[in-house]
Amino acid sequence: MRWRKPLAGVAERAAGGLAAGGRGAAARAADRRAVAGRGADGRAAAGRGVAGARGAAGRWVAALRRLGRAPDLPLVAAAALCAAGLLQAVVPIDDRPRADIPLTLALVLGSTAPLAFARSQLLPAATAVTAAVLLTPLSGRLPCAAALPALAALLYLTGLRRSPRTTLLLAVPFVAYAVGPAPTAAGGKPFGTALLVGAAAALAAGAARRAGGEAAARSAAEGAYAHTVLEHAARGERARIARELHDVVAHHISTLSVQAETARLTTPGLPPLGAERLLAIGDTARQALTEMRRLLGVLRDDASAEAPATRRPQPGLDQLLTLVDEARDTAGGGVRLVIRGRITPLDPGLQLTAYRIVQEALTNARRHAPGAPVDVELHYAEGALCVTVRDIGAGPAPTAGPAPARDADAGHGLLGMRERVAMAGGTLRTEHGPAGGFVVAAELPLREAAA
Repeated sequence: MRWRKPLAGVAERAAGGLAAGGRGAAARAADRRAVAGRGADGRAAAGRGVAGARGAAGRWVAALRRLGRAPDLPLVAAAALCAAGLLQAVVPIDDRPRADIPLTLALVLGSTAPLAFARSQLLPAATAVTAAVLLTPLSGRLPCAAALPALAALLYLTGLRRSPRTTLLLAVPFVAYAVGPAPTAAGGKPFGTALLVGAAAALAAGAARRAGGEAAARSAAEGAYAHTVLEHAARGERARIARELHDVVAHHISTLSVQAETARLTTPGLPPLGAERLLAIGDTARQALTEMRRLLGVLRDDASAEAPATRRPQPGLDQLLTLVDEARDTAGGGVRLVIRGRITPLDPGLQLTAYRIVQEALTNARRHAPGAPVDVELHYAEGALCVTVRDIGAGPAPTAGPAPARDADAGHGLLGMRERVAMAGGTLRTEHGPAGGFVVAAELPLREAAA
């Protein structure tokens, strides 16, 4: 039809305009990206330049510090300045009479040579150089150029190492010279004022650095004192907590032990199995009381006053079989110990961590799955000790919540296990078993015991 061609032309022109607009937008975006890239490259280059300048400045500062600590630096500097001053005095640069040469040489030596004694005899060296520099203008000539660095160095060291009173006394001659110079003095009042300003600047720089060092040392001492006070306060608080825990918990555990023994001895017609159970309860209570006293003794200042029985070594993997036997006798179910891998002597701290993990896991299994079989597995793997405790009890439903909720109402057993494993640098996994029950798996990095 006739209307199709105009519409097709309009559509073609519209499509061409959209395509051209898209190409223009893409070109503008590419230009912006190129400009941004050049800006980023420029900023990166500037950053590298600043970092390189800082690194070079740091190397120069370190080199100057090493040079300043050189033991022969004062002697070398004094020799160099003496040579420069004598060369200036000997080479004839004006029409002064030759009879002044000996006095000039003496003043040059007096204003440069004492720098060699800057470390052993600082105050006499600074006094000698000051006198020589101030006497030189009075003799009708200006001090040699080598005398001024020697004077500045000695005045700086005096302000750095001597007391403020000594620093002020050493500045008095320069003040007197600047206020009233002799009529025949070379340089006149401008030279005296410049000499006073330079001497005051050198003395002030040394005194400022000494004050900064003293302030830093005082701040460090105050920080150490505050740290010591905090440690004493923490130690006192730990001792107080230990005493309160001992007074509260020890009473109940002792009562439990006494009641178990009383029931075993006074109950008529008690079956042998019941008497054995009560005896095990009493023994467990006494053992818990002993371990609690030993652990709390670490927190107390008067731990040396405890009985020798409470200072036995901490348990390790050697006592793990005894722990498993006690758990089997107490819970009434099967508890099996499985050891895999090549047995390696371990650090006592790592052994204690593994023992406490098994102990707490067995306690949780006895509480939440009484009578259920429990497997305790130690696997000496390559670079790690894997401790796994799994019970085959019914346990809570897997959808009841996260695994740590199992121990939420009974204390902080799982939290304590996690803290112990974290201190040993390992990982702990607690989860429900695939067929029910509960699994506690810890992986501890191996640290072989020292020979």
